[in-house]
Amino acid sequence: MIENYEAFRGELSLSKEGVIRDVYRQNKDRISIKKEATAVKSLVRIIESTLRLANSKGFHAMTLRDLCADSGMSMGGLYAYIRNKDDLIHLIQSHGFIITRRTLLHYTSQVEGTRDRLFAAIKAHLYLSEQMRAWFYFSYMEAKSLPAQEKRDAIAIELEIEEIFMGVIEDGIKMGVYGAKNARLVSSMIKALLQDWYLKRRKYRDQGVAVDGYAVFVRDVVESYLLWER
Repeated sequence: MIENYEAFRGELSLSKEGVIRDVYRQNKDRISIKKEATAVKSLVRIIESTLRLANSKGFHAMTLRDLCADSGMSMGGLYAYIRNKDDLIHLIQSHGFIITRRTLLHYTSQVEGTRDRLFAAIKAHLYLSEQMRAWFYFSYMEAKSLPAQEKRDAIAIELEIEEIFMGVIEDGIKMGVYGAKNARLVSSMIKALLQDWYLKRRKYRDQGVAVDGYAVFVRDVVESYLLWER
């Protein structure tokens, strides 16, 4: 069970390189650099620079020359990893999808009780979006203009994440822990509450709400419905 955001942040920092390594291995056919250690370091720079630029000036306004200047890479060096901005989007989305799926499955698989498992899923998603807000914001804002394949992938991962929540809720209903509710609708509501955190971060900061407190709030709101009239 994740204790709090600080503990989660320490664990996540240890796994970042492994995630980028998976991104490299999944995209080896697109990348001409064959030495994995070198490629992973460069991919970290490319992904971090892209998200930084996308959130400061917008992805569509950003050029590959801007990316070279921010990342410190030459144009030739960059072309060893991507041919164009569509390839760049693919790398960014692959990175986010891998770490989101892995994080939720990792933290929910470690918990036995249904209610604790639901809370673990809520915390894992919130803590990840707090740590990787730039990617979550980028993914949401760019969703409408993604290339066709990336758009399909984005929809698929959105449904997959909702199904993780839905699976926990359905287990709770079968075991009599929760009332007979519409598990899919509840999981969609949870996802909306989680999105509100990273899309409207300033609103909660102005209210003095920290991510740990918001996680408890989401759990309490959801369970007040799930536990009602069991």
